[in-house]
Amino acid sequence: MPAFRPSLPVIAVIALGLAGAGALAFTFTRATAVDVARVESTRITQSVVVSGRVLAPAKSDIGAAITGRVQRVAADEGDHVKAGALLIELEQPELAAALAQARAAEAAAQTRIQQWRDMAAPNAGQLLAQAEATYRVAERDATRQEQLFKQGFIGEARVEESRRAVVIARSQLESARSTASGNSPTGVERRLLEDQLLQARAVREAAAAKLAQTRIVAPGDGTLLDRTVEPGDIVQPGKRLMILAQDGPTRLTALIDEKNLALVKIGQVAIAAADAFPGQRFPATLDYLSPGVDVQRGTVEAKFGVASPPPFLRADMTVSIDVGVADKANATVVPAGAVRDAGLPEPWVLVLRDGRAERAAIRLGARTPARAEIVSGVTAGDEVILTPGIEAGQRVRAR
Repeated sequence: MPAFRPSLPVIAVIALGLAGAGALAFTFTRATAVDVARVESTRITQSVVVSGRVLAPAKSDIGAAITGRVQRVAADEGDHVKAGALLIELEQPELAAALAQARAAEAAAQTRIQQWRDMAAPNAGQLLAQAEATYRVAERDATRQEQLFKQGFIGEARVEESRRAVVIARSQLESARSTASGNSPTGVERRLLEDQLLQARAVREAAAAKLAQTRIVAPGDGTLLDRTVEPGDIVQPGKRLMILAQDGPTRLTALIDEKNLALVKIGQVAIAAADAFPGQRFPATLDYLSPGVDVQRGTVEAKFGVASPPPFLRADMTVSIDVGVADKANATVVPAGAVRDAGLPEPWVLVLRDGRAERAAIRLGARTPARAEIVSGVTAGDEVILTPGIEAGQRVRAR
């Protein structure tokens, strides 16, 4: 049987096939192997984590309003006190004596008013009535004496005497009228007595206020944080003796980097945990953002309300606050490492298409340290390149 010998056309086809396969293999070996990740449609949650502290509703410095010696200290550090509860008591004998003296002066002023009402005012009225009667008698007598003088029955001396009696009676009447006016309910004597009573009452109230200042009480419900006074100490105004953390709504305060200012909004829910109790997390709500930025730190002060604070929270306790700023169920997500120029206005990614790296401009949404949401630029199923150093247009192949 004769041996098979391929014809020239067949040999040519085989040669071309082998050449094409070799070229394809050569091309494949020239493409750079890269790490890729498939774009997914999944849930992404973004948060801003800051460190803060528990903010006491109000801290009151407790001190004395007067100089005195401490007689008793009625509360200690850590005690919870009610509004008006005695905290410190100063010695009282001298101020108590001053109050007793002021009360006696006020009682004397009231007695003088009663004396005026019972005696001075009625006597003034009676003296006025007597002066009026005396004046009328003197006038009638002077008239009669004038007639008798004209008739020649008496001499001129008698007439002059009657005229002097009228002048004296008129002067006494004016004096009585003045006295009666001064002792009327609206007269100067009554007003003077009222002024004396008011002055005595003011002195008594001042003495009572001084005495009351020997009792230093809590301005509101709260817990004593500090105490620096002991019985026998001499205290003066302006010296802090205790610190009271008043009861009130529990709030947290933290400094947020100004770069995250666009992400946080009033009303966002946060999860907080005290550093001393990391396993016991509790909810908080962002309810305040400072209108100003700290130029030294580049931060903004934020405050969070805690509706149901756990019992272990204490003033100034350090806490970690996780503020949820985004939560999307069906977001287009890529690994954070795939995003190039993420901090610039025009971020982009490299997409593997037809064996080449293709640049795609994107718009970012929510981000976490590991993943980023792509709002536009790629779709679910695309393969983005993770390997650094790859340029757009470069031949690549998935590793």
